[in-house]
Amino acid sequence: MEMKIIENTTEFHISAKTAVAIGKFDGFHRGHQKLMQNLKMQQEKGLKTVVFTFVPSPAVFFSKEIVRELSTISEKRRIFEKAGVDYLIEYPFCQKTADMEPETFIKEVLVDRIHAECVVAGEDVSYGKRGAGDCKLLQDKAAEHGYRVIIIEKVLYEGKEISSTYVRDGVKKGDMELVTNLLGVPYYVSGEIIHGRKLGRTIGMPTVNLLPPQEKLLPPKGVYFSSVYLQNRNHSRANEGEWFASITNIGTKPTVDSHHVMGVETYIYDFDRDAYGEELDVYLLKYKRPERCFDGVEALKAQMAADIAAGREFFQNSSLF
Repeated sequence: MEMKIIENTTEFHISAKTAVAIGKFDGFHRGHQKLMQNLKMQQEKGLKTVVFTFVPSPAVFFSKEIVRELSTISEKRRIFEKAGVDYLIEYPFCQKTADMEPETFIKEVLVDRIHAECVVAGEDVSYGKRGAGDCKLLQDKAAEHGYRVIIIEKVLYEGKEISSTYVRDGVKKGDMELVTNLLGVPYYVSGEIIHGRKLGRTIGMPTVNLLPPQEKLLPPKGVYFSSVYLQNRNHSRANEGEWFASITNIGTKPTVDSHHVMGVETYIYDFDRDAYGEELDVYLLKYKRPERCFDGVEALKAQMAADIAAGREFFQNSSLF
């Protein structure tokens, strides 16, 4: 059964008995993965699995500025689809939702609409007006409404609790090795390959370009050793595709472009084919150097050649490829 997505409505009803996981799931770090493992155990006991999250997140709704997130909506959908979740509920977060009392959320949403027999949540779960609903209230109301509660303790990395904030701080610093340890996989940026200026092709170093979603949190401008996952054009299943070693520039390409639009430009090793329009995931493994403005194309070409050579050496000493 394909995952069913319930979006843009508060008027829905799941008739099957369910196990529901509540959370923001931004970054889908190792703590989230532990939560999902517990949810899947309930699926093995015969319950339908539900992931419940607010769209937009409360942080985005209440912010007056753009909030950069670790995981876009489309990325979360792919994660939950791959995990075998039965239902993904993207519950609309508006002022009415924000004003809902925690007890009302439990009764009218979790029990009446989702038919929850098991609720899985982290220790820091919050819901309801002013985020007043917590794991204790879920437990206090369990007997009354006939559901079980599984509270997932925080996962630690080197003695520190793994959280979306911890991951976000690592991305902002460009510490991609730390981020990989927190997520369990490297941090990635996804998108459709678009036409760039094709300068790389003219100097013998062809690259592919992505325009990341505005809401996607990017690490500092610079060059990163990376790996890419390219979905086959005619793939029949979502997990079919190819992996390649690569090196990626995140930034505005100041030497050749005056428009200052943030982009993701990647040189893929041992790759030479037309991939425009295909979907690409760029996994950022290690920060190499900051983005620079060079004196001209020849200086840029020399630096690109040096970066590409450094990348080959990196992958020769890596177990990834």
